[in-house]
Amino acid sequence: MSVGTGRGAAITGWGSALPPTVVTNADITTLFETSDEWIVERSGIRRRHHASGPFVADADRAPTEPADGIGSTATLAIEAGRLALERAGLTGSDIGLLVLCTTSPDQAVPATSAAVSSALGVAGGAMDLNAACAGFTYGLVTATGMIGAGIDRVLLIGAETLTRVTNFADRTNAFLFGDGAGAVVLEAVPGPGCLLGWDLGVDGSLVPLLYADHDGPGMAMRGQEVFRRAVRVTVASAEASLERAKVGIDEIALFVPHQANIRIMEAVASRLGLPQSRVASVIDETGNTSSASIPLALVDAASAGRLTDGDVVLLAGFGAGMTWASAVWRWGG
Repeated sequence: MSVGTGRGAAITGWGSALPPTVVTNADITTLFETSDEWIVERSGIRRRHHASGPFVADADRAPTEPADGIGSTATLAIEAGRLALERAGLTGSDIGLLVLCTTSPDQAVPATSAAVSSALGVAGGAMDLNAACAGFTYGLVTATGMIGAGIDRVLLIGAETLTRVTNFADRTNAFLFGDGAGAVVLEAVPGPGCLLGWDLGVDGSLVPLLYADHDGPGMAMRGQEVFRRAVRVTVASAEASLERAKVGIDEIALFVPHQANIRIMEAVASRLGLPQSRVASVIDETGNTSSASIPLALVDAASAGRLTDGDVVLLAGFGAGMTWASAVWRWGG
């Protein structure tokens, strides 16, 4: 759907946070028989960050029994949010709503956004949003809608500690996941704002492809089927957003895909007709961080000077559910 003409949103601040513990592919090889070359070829990942303390080379350790010194989704979200507020020249008291996109909350109840809101001194409401790896783009559309409804400023964060639900005994995906957070501040602007077009969707019949039960051994994934469907739905969603935004692919200055797997990212970009030089990628350093992956890549690109005012950005991804989401966004005010 496209956006109306009353009042829109612009991104005015951004920030990110990664846990200090870096787990390399060499560390992963201590868990089971694999190699750096095998992991890089199939995923593009060279290292990832874990919110736990020093990496424990023990595939039998349950994901609910992390090493000492575990970080938290809230801790990462607070740091990323603090940096985004600082860059925007704001404090928590200026924020009318906090939206925390996460599929790895610290507790079942209450929402992790409550703790984040308290730590940052947010004046307005707070809520968690779980659309798995498509969560941040779902959140971007939601935040823009809330600004259109009258909230002046929204702090949008994607934060995950996926390693708490990673099955380190499963060699097919134990190397994929990492922890981290990315955040943006959205502020009201007159007119339609920067969200030019968007598309959200879900196919609940595909839940068995990728899931983690509350009392299960960790993440379960049918990798080949996820790959096949992910490419298809991400391309279709991106094309729908571009059509609704009345934007051609040649106008896209930067494509920010979900950082799930380099092969998926390259396949989607190729089918859309985008060169790799216009793709934002941090997967080699972060792995798959679910709803944190798109903001981590976006913040990295913005901080590196890859975006200037007026640039049109395409964000697109997919997640467990199977969810998908895309948005066309004009950078700057």
